[in-house]
Amino acid sequence: MDSNNIIPSPCGGITGKKTMARILIAEDDDNVRRFVAQALGVAGHETTEASDGGYAMEIMTREAGRFDLLLSDIKMPVMDGIALALDVGARFPEVKILLMTGFADQRERAHGLDALIYDVISKPFSMDALLEKVADALNDRPVEIISLARRHINAGR
Repeated sequence: MDSNNIIPSPCGGITGKKTMARILIAEDDDNVRRFVAQALGVAGHETTEASDGGYAMEIMTREAGRFDLLLSDIKMPVMDGIALALDVGARFPEVKILLMTGFADQRERAHGLDALIYDVISKPFSMDALLEKVADALNDRPVEIISLARRHINAGR
């Protein structure tokens, strides 16, 4: 997707002037998947949903990688998000990858994939946090690394 076609939306996400981003969501929790799809839809994106990594890979293959972003949970049945990211990254390197997890140990598993994935967003997250992270990924903004000390100082305010 041409980043010149991506503009901020009033809700803090992004919408396309001419085309919207195509996003494949891989998430086994129905409620989380629905929330993510609705939030991205409100921001103007076209979403396709998969309930596990295996099904997501089938969709990605069937669509010949024609997605702007893969947004995947890490811990899923059939094929987890790490295996999915590795497969998508190898076969469709132009697709940006953003992972999500509610488990610290799963986040650590993604640490070695820095060259392949954009970032990992921790669950639970707000709609605004999700839309901001998706916009950052689609616009190739550098990942902001906040030190634990700075985060602690900011939390105390």
